[in-house]
Amino acid sequence: MGRLHVATLMKRMEIAALYRRPTTSHPTPGHPIYPYLLRKLAVTRPNHVWAMDITYVPMARGFVYLVAVLDWFSRRVLAWRLSITLETGPCVAALSEALAGYGPPRA
Repeated sequence: MGRLHVATLMKRMEIAALYRRPTTSHPTPGHPIYPYLLRKLAVTRPNHVWAMDITYVPMARGFVYLVAVLDWFSRRVLAWRLSITLETGPCVAALSEALAGYGPPRA
């Protein structure tokens, strides 16, 4: 009997394993909930809405941070930077490069 068959039988019998599940989706009491400002905005052309993201990339010894500025419509990476520390310098540099290369996003 394989693991998928066991999972199917457990679902059919309505039993589940007992373990602590992550509670990352529960809001903290008293924390403000900010509105999503782009909910009713139709993104219809390039250079209309940009997004910026920071993530980490695992390496052989530790990890590095990757900062990227993205265009929502074309899903193109406008600028990016790598950093070994989580500081504002690479973020500002990537945003400055995107602004210099493509101009500010037009509403």
